[in-house]
Amino acid sequence: MPEKTLFESEQLMGRDAVADYLRTLAASLESGSDVTLRAGDQSLTMQPPSEVEFEVKAEREGPTDGDGELSIELELEWPENAGEGGDLSIE
Repeated sequence: MPEKTLFESEQLMGRDAVADYLRTLAASLESGSDVTLRAGDQSLTMQPPSEVEFEVKAEREGPTDGDGELSIELELEWPENAGEGGDLSIE
């Protein structure tokens, strides 16, 4: 199935700022609110349903004999036309 990026943002942030962002996302998910992602002139609002597929992945990229880059990736996924939806907003 082809993949299309609807929104993407990458920036250097302190751990406290990342934690605040994730807490805001968690609060929106818990309350059933819309999720609005904003960065510069980009904006996207999504309505996650009450159940989503949640994936957590830890990766290492780079040479096997040298320093690489480590990452923790979090992903929420659901069918595009899922019936029930709540709105989540990150601003």
